[in-house]
Amino acid sequence: MRTRIAGRSDVSRAVCLILATLGGCALAGCQETGLTATPTPNALTGQNPSDVKYYRSDEPVRLGIQRFNEGNFGLSQQYFQDAVEKAPRDVTAWIGLAASYDRLGRFDLADHAYAAAIKLDGRTASILNNEGYSYMLRGDLPKASALLDAALKLDPSNPTTINNRKLLNSSSKFVERAADGEPCGSVPCSHQ
Repeated sequence: MRTRIAGRSDVSRAVCLILATLGGCALAGCQETGLTATPTPNALTGQNPSDVKYYRSDEPVRLGIQRFNEGNFGLSQQYFQDAVEKAPRDVTAWIGLAASYDRLGRFDLADHAYAAAIKLDGRTASILNNEGYSYMLRGDLPKASALLDAALKLDPSNPTTINNRKLLNSSSKFVERAADGEPCGSVPCSHQ
């Protein structure tokens, strides 16, 4: 059985190993110097990796995604909430939380979660697409259209955004309201 040599910074090495798995030490702000990893401030966040609490796994996000895909939006919201509390800079967790709130009809809380994701990652095509879908769920089709168009401008070939745009187009063709907001029935509103 081998024994560990004292003097290595096991915590720093563990942080770099995890961050390397998630996207590379260069992005995480670690510099490899021989056998130990020296934490340096991240250029994007100004945080040292040693300032971030370590969690053994990405279990809350994984379970949140799983529950969301199963259609259990209450549980997915709970898992994503747990994830953002443990890792408040996790954009995926914020977007998952926002999408869960959308499906629960808690659009006020979804807006807060989208704002947090935008603060961390900017107005990406993915976030704009999700916000557009959120506004479709709310019935605000003009706002949904503007957000989906902005997403397509950033990523014109994104199949999810393209499908959401098609869904929006088909929705706007079938939703007709009279001037008082009541459904028109079988007769088109423009002919009444």
